[in-house]
Amino acid sequence: MKPPHLLFVTGKLAEPSLRRLLEELAPRAGFEYSVAVLPITVVALATTPWIARHLTVPPGIDRIILPGLCQGDLGPLRAMAAAVERGPLDLCDLPEFFSLSAAPRPDYGNYNITILAEINHAPRLDRAEILRQAQALHAEGADIIDLGCDPGSTWGGVGDTVRALREAGLRVSIDSFDPHEVEAAVAAGAELVLSVNSSNVSAARSWGCEVVVLPDSPSTSPTLGGVERGLEGLDQTVEKLQAWGVKYRIDPVLEPIGLGFAASLGRYLEVRRRYPDAEMLMGVGNLTELTDVDSAGLNVLLLGFCQEVGIHSVLTTQVINWCRSCVRELDLARRLVHYACSHRMLPKHLEPNLVLLRDPKLRIHGEAMLADLAARLTDRNFRLFAERGLLYVLNNQMFLQGHDPFALFAQMCQRTEIDPSHAFYLGYEMAKAVTALTLGKNYVQDQALRWGFLTVEERINHDRM
Repeated sequence: MKPPHLLFVTGKLAEPSLRRLLEELAPRAGFEYSVAVLPITVVALATTPWIARHLTVPPGIDRIILPGLCQGDLGPLRAMAAAVERGPLDLCDLPEFFSLSAAPRPDYGNYNITILAEINHAPRLDRAEILRQAQALHAEGADIIDLGCDPGSTWGGVGDTVRALREAGLRVSIDSFDPHEVEAAVAAGAELVLSVNSSNVSAARSWGCEVVVLPDSPSTSPTLGGVERGLEGLDQTVEKLQAWGVKYRIDPVLEPIGLGFAASLGRYLEVRRRYPDAEMLMGVGNLTELTDVDSAGLNVLLLGFCQEVGIHSVLTTQVINWCRSCVRELDLARRLVHYACSHRMLPKHLEPNLVLLRDPKLRIHGEAMLADLAARLTDRNFRLFAERGLLYVLNNQMFLQGHDPFALFAQMCQRTEIDPSHAFYLGYEMAKAVTALTLGKNYVQDQALRWGFLTVEERINHDRM
């Protein structure tokens, strides 16, 4: 079968780089290609109607690829070829663009882990605030809203609050050892009680809902010890619930690092050995909230453990600032680990939205290519680049490089006049470029730095260049 013939549309500046890239990419990606160079320096500045007026399509073209930044309706171009589409925002991403389009993962996104998101100290909040937080948590991926109660007092408004959440279409659990709070919450529609042990298991017989079972005294010893330590009372509580026909999930309790973390992981494995078919829950906040590290990596690691062991529920909070996006992290992580475990493959190059601090891959143009680009510029618009620890400034009057944006700006001002609004724009872009160099991220002028699912797209305004 003859490979498809693709027409890549570009401007004068990008033509050499595009041709070099396509020469290496086309044989690997399995297509033939032609390049249409339009009478414009940067074709990304053109609109699709302008491109349609200036583009001549050779016979036999199966697909037209436009630069990703081209604005406008593709309709005027669709009469010229069987398929027209925008490529990536940066031509350096063309290899990934064709790799992804050639190998879709239609079943990616499935999961079997339920996320419980706790609203801490719920009795201290008014109902409107609880509803606001609950709806925000649900939008981020929480399946069940857990109402965290305060020990030592009974929340008189728990029933009305649960009822309001249920009327809003939300699933609810109640986190309390107070039997009066639990009874009112369950009567109003709470479907799960956190938690029971030997101290309150008798009350669970009449609640008529599922409960989370805890050991009587989870170990907090930093030494490993035996797996029996920290599981005292668990078997007896489970035995009673089974006899009464009460549905349950088991939580052996995750401990913080330094206070029995490794031993607590062993308890989950031991409980799975004892109860191979039981539902289990892990409170991941005991690690994410209590460790000085951004939470995303920990959430992926813990959900990988849960997926392998068959722990199908996790409880999280978003209290401390480095955990403020835990629910969304868990929602992405549960899809990643499910796919990796189901397909027995590494959880790598599957979920770019969880790579937050750095970028998955750095694109390097190289000084020779940048110098060649600078030699062909015919206008005064500044092009900014950041790579290999250096900032670069290019236009038809200069080719500057250095580490210090203030020193570079001083050199720019010596060579050309820069008005205040343009100076503000350059300062903003320089700050992004320095951030990219500091963290190991890709910088592309007039585009937002990529922060995974936290990325906030920027308005593209080429007039500011």
